[in-house]
Amino acid sequence: MGYLITVSLLWAFSFGLIKVGLSDLDSTAVATVRLALATLIFLPFFRPNLAPKPIRLRLVTIGAFQFGLMYVLYIAAFRYLQAYEVVMFTIFTPIYIVLLESALDRRLNRPAMIAAALALCGAGIMKWRLGMSPYGMIGFFLMQGSNLCFAAGQIAYRRIRLDWKDGKDGQHFAWLYIGAVLAAGLISLGVSDWGAFRPSNDQWLALVYLGTLASGLGFFGWNLGATKVNAGTLAVFNNLKIPLAVTVSLTVFRETTHIPKLIAGAAFMAIALYVTERKRSPAS
Repeated sequence: MGYLITVSLLWAFSFGLIKVGLSDLDSTAVATVRLALATLIFLPFFRPNLAPKPIRLRLVTIGAFQFGLMYVLYIAAFRYLQAYEVVMFTIFTPIYIVLLESALDRRLNRPAMIAAALALCGAGIMKWRLGMSPYGMIGFFLMQGSNLCFAAGQIAYRRIRLDWKDGKDGQHFAWLYIGAVLAAGLISLGVSDWGAFRPSNDQWLALVYLGTLASGLGFFGWNLGATKVNAGTLAVFNNLKIPLAVTVSLTVFRETTHIPKLIAGAAFMAIALYVTERKRSPAS
């Protein structure tokens, strides 16, 4: 769980950094630049001839969906939703993880479903607000597509590592990020005005941090951690970033929140983590 905890903390700082420093830049271009910087981190590990051709295709496809298309759908949702609504709708990711894992295994993982449901309740307590902007359902479905891409990528990566045991994680991720930057880059060519994309020096520093640490090493650590836990624990950690992000916002970025909701939501997630770890099988 150490990988997942570390990355959750890393991502908790990213929310405030993006909001404070990059809100005036084209979001699709920002996503493409982040993924391009993340790709550079893993190019030294890139050994294309070591991976069998079917494995290459699978890794590129996983990266295109989990990171590339996920970012595109996530960004598009902001056209129809308020920021808090986007965050709120990410709480469905753990349910998709458990459902996909159960479907692939052809069995219902009840402890994992219970843990995911508790995590969903905890995140919902903290993020739920009444009311929705016009065309909110379009944004809702865009977010569910984003959630599905991220959930499916995590599950797929857990499994592909079993099929290519000779490959190192750095080699895996070089292929993943190539797929991601290709997907996001091709889409951005049609929707982004690259001529107007002119970040300031401070914004470039933020992009370098987000690309190399949050996106690069962050997603690497997350997928690596996902291979070391069961589906229920992975589902819980997909929502753990919410209370962590709120805590960082309160202490570092001086934002405000509803403290009773924060405590209640964190309690649900702690119970969920206990449930899934108590039921964890030796094979997990």
